[in-house]
Amino acid sequence: MNIKPITVEQIKFVAHRLAKNTMDWDEPIPEFETRYPNILESCIVSPFQKFNNRLLYKGLNGKAAFLFYLLIKNHPFQNGNKRIAVTALLIFLLINGYWLKADTTVLYNTALWVARSPADGRDEVVKYIYKFIEKYKVKNPNK
Repeated sequence: MNIKPITVEQIKFVAHRLAKNTMDWDEPIPEFETRYPNILESCIVSPFQKFNNRLLYKGLNGKAAFLFYLLIKNHPFQNGNKRIAVTALLIFLLINGYWLKADTTVLYNTALWVARSPADGRDEVVKYIYKFIEKYKVKNPNK
């Protein structure tokens, strides 16, 4: 399977806008242009990194899990990182032919748990996210 990465443009025009328009709640999400320079770009390319010619994050679930983790923990945005991470995860899976069939509360609580997790537990948290994605991932119902 050729895994397509999510792009900055897809995050800007779909994930960020979707989070801003549907999950603003009492904490507004600032404009996309206020993001911290280069952090978002780093979050996007890191799941595709190689070491000694071997992928560090294998398969769609591995890449999706690390992307989700980084978008939450690296704070590429001034506010709304968890909400944008949820929508970006959904878009990343969608462009690769999948979706998460999980309640929005479950998605948000998972994002909140990741945000509160200790930095030195990264590997365990990413494994948990991987299993979470595996549990709720379904083929894109619109294909």
